[in-house]
Amino acid sequence: MDDQVCPRCKTTKYRNPSLKLMVNVCGHTLCESCVELLFLKGSGSCPECNVALRRSNFRVQLFEDSNVDKEVQIRKRILKDFNKKEDDFGSLDEYNDYLEMIEELVFNLCNNIDIINTNKRIEQYKRDNRDVIMKNKLKLSKDELELEQIVEYEKEQFDQRRKELAMIEAENRKQKTKNKEELIDSLMASYEDASAIVDKFTQKAEQSQIQLPKPVAPPPVAKQTHFSSGIATGFQGQHGFLAVPKLEEGPLYVYEPQGFETDGPAPPSLEEVINNGYIRHIRLENLAEKAGGFQTNISCLRAIQEALAGLYHG
Repeated sequence: MDDQVCPRCKTTKYRNPSLKLMVNVCGHTLCESCVELLFLKGSGSCPECNVALRRSNFRVQLFEDSNVDKEVQIRKRILKDFNKKEDDFGSLDEYNDYLEMIEELVFNLCNNIDIINTNKRIEQYKRDNRDVIMKNKLKLSKDELELEQIVEYEKEQFDQRRKELAMIEAENRKQKTKNKEELIDSLMASYEDASAIVDKFTQKAEQSQIQLPKPVAPPPVAKQTHFSSGIATGFQGQHGFLAVPKLEEGPLYVYEPQGFETDGPAPPSLEEVINNGYIRHIRLENLAEKAGGFQTNISCLRAIQEALAGLYHG
């Protein structure tokens, strides 16, 4: 995003290294200074599309393309009310139609296609499914509360471990300084070999070092959470999928050749089709057709079999 530029005041990132571009629901960007100037009273219109905007709805542009920020905001607003899950539908086709409707609404709002009717469809859906929307919101809030509790516990454990590590490091530094002073005193007052004294104090220093504590596993949560894909996962000290259930394997498949009954004369074999010139006037398969499993001689054999199958049938 080195080529960031405000479309109104033409300020670039080169002229102002602290340039901060803001974006609203319309998808057009403005720098922070222009937002403060144009929306001093709290509301105003976009300089490019004249859409009524509010100052509180401006946010920092995160992506290089402002349309991506626009789609992210629209998608968050849509999914806030279109919060049905696959369990709320009777079949997979109904759920897929529901997801396709959401994508159509998002596409129309992102590309300014039939905005009025699209907003009417959204409001009509909210009125028709008010109870389901509130139910799913409450359910989602409970799941979020459980996740917040897990994150809060991990944060407390991290802070506690950091304090313990700081205390242990400080104690080790004191012990190291004390051992160093004792080593110097021993070297000055003793008549023993200096290397033996150094080795002795080295072993003593290693034994006096305080070992770092192992991290404590978080407590298990009774209720399971679900990923967006619907796969359940339990929080049992580690984040992982549940074990895949084992299915009982049946007997191995044994191929049995199928018999071919015909009411007409016996059809030729595959070798006779090739050797007797049945495929002489038929186009051979190309590489793409051959890769897909199509062979001219087999197709010709099947055509002859179908032609002779009911020839004498009465």
